[in-house]
Amino acid sequence: MNDRNKIKKSRSDGEQSRERLLLAAMRLFAEQGYAKASTREIALAAGANVAAISYYFGDKAGLYRAAFAAMSLDPHQNIASYDQPHLTLRQSLEIFFTQMLAPLREGDISQLCNRLWFREMLEPTGLWANEIENNIRPEHEAMARIICRHLGLAEPDDEIHRLTFCVASQALLLMVGSDVVKTLTPQLLNGPDAIGPWITRFTSFAEAMIEAERNIRTQKKDS
Repeated sequence: MNDRNKIKKSRSDGEQSRERLLLAAMRLFAEQGYAKASTREIALAAGANVAAISYYFGDKAGLYRAAFAAMSLDPHQNIASYDQPHLTLRQSLEIFFTQMLAPLREGDISQLCNRLWFREMLEPTGLWANEIENNIRPEHEAMARIICRHLGLAEPDDEIHRLTFCVASQALLLMVGSDVVKTLTPQLLNGPDAIGPWITRFTSFAEAMIEAERNIRTQKKDS
């Protein structure tokens, strides 16, 4: 093996080692939380040396930041897909729910990302505040903007914000409570096409909620 091939193999081995550490960290941080998951346990699960964590990530906090960053998507890409003036309300909602529930279609790693995300919600380390500001806020504001556009409102008021939370909470419930759904009604999440009917129903329910808000506002004007 020449020197160039040795370098390539070394880089490949290093990338694989880093990936194993990252996946092991995501699983253990999701299961135990940041405080309880030890670097020794993570290294053991990854089949790596504890020193490798320092080499690739600096320290435990750096490993956690890397694990959390691995599941973060650019919210503006998501928003660009469903916040389009030419889309009908139903089209916007369907795209919104499709991207929100995408991790449930993408296997164990994506669902592991979800569990880590919600672990950070329950036991915030400081990254949660950034997640709210940089990822959740833009998507919330985008959906509120869409609802306003379809209700003929210039800007969201408190009721529109409540409605926006209600719309998103449908998908959030399934993301957080998929284990409950699988236990009580396993047929609702069985098979590769199981998420499709959820998206269709969530879209219809959201449309109904938005129409109900329109009716409430109309009644207030007429009274």
